[in-house]
Amino acid sequence: MSVAIVETARSWMGTPYLHQASRKGVGCDCLGLLRGVWREVFGAEPEQVPIYTADWSEPQGDERLYRAAMRHMQRVDEAMLAPGQVLLFRMRDGAVAKHLGIVSAADPAPRFIHAYAGHGVCESPLSQPWRKRIVARFEISQG
Repeated sequence: MSVAIVETARSWMGTPYLHQASRKGVGCDCLGLLRGVWREVFGAEPEQVPIYTADWSEPQGDERLYRAAMRHMQRVDEAMLAPGQVLLFRMRDGAVAKHLGIVSAADPAPRFIHAYAGHGVCESPLSQPWRKRIVARFEISQG
């Protein structure tokens, strides 16, 4: 299943960044990328995503994305880094975790696919600055 997840995520490369969107080639944000990959690989999304603002959950310090990930995926922090795993990032110390990516290559040269403003869907090295922001790693346990 991990090969299908990575191949599907790569097929989204070049999709422009568009907040709250989830349409390949049209636009998506990081959550939209995961939602789109989920739909293509597994079918229906596990729950409806509510409307959210760019600063969602921050004013309240609410870990909504983290809780949703725990509801629908298996946490695998102790496992080796592997393609197809979903990464959850905290972009600033003290901020809520609200950026997602999909591991596309493991060690020795790890990479991940994600969507972010100004870049759209792209594949980036999972460098030390990115690694230190990882809050949790998950495997999609649907199928």
